[in-house]
Amino acid sequence: MFPWTHAAFGYALFVLLAGALVALGLRGRLSKAELLAVVFATQLPDLVDKPLAWWFALIPSGRSLAHSLVLAVPLSLAVLAVARHRGHAEVGLAFAVGYASHLVGDVYVAVYYWRVEEFTFLLWPVLPAYPYDDYAGLGALVGGIELTTPLLSAVGLAVFAGLVFLVHFLRAPWWSPAVRR
Repeated sequence: MFPWTHAAFGYALFVLLAGALVALGLRGRLSKAELLAVVFATQLPDLVDKPLAWWFALIPSGRSLAHSLVLAVPLSLAVLAVARHRGHAEVGLAFAVGYASHLVGDVYVAVYYWRVEEFTFLLWPVLPAYPYDDYAGLGALVGGIELTTPLLSAVGLAVFAGLVFLVHFLRAPWWSPAVRR
């Protein structure tokens, strides 16, 4: 998935889950802090793994260290514990949902086709990381960009999705911080 699709998937998943709990009267309205935590967490695995693998060759793959449940579960629990200690457990939960959505977004195709050998990155370093990417570095990525119709369409879609997110984030009436349960 691209960064914006990870963000959109995690954001939509969290809003749907939290919206259902709001509708059932089990929680108050969402806060901007929760939504920012979701979006940040959807990006975190790639922000850690891609540079470490592609630019510095310190880990074996762009899906290894931060994509592993060996790191993801303890990190999510630690963020949840710190957030709960500070009186904002909902922000920690939002982080955990965003992080988990990133991992789901990276495996859904392999699950659909049941290519279990591609799941190994979820248990790295216990299992070897699946070598899904051959990356030559940042220079090769930038140098290989061509302004084609599909690229321009993807950029246009990303800009549109970003604007929808921004308007939704800034104007959604159900985010009032005054209403909390």
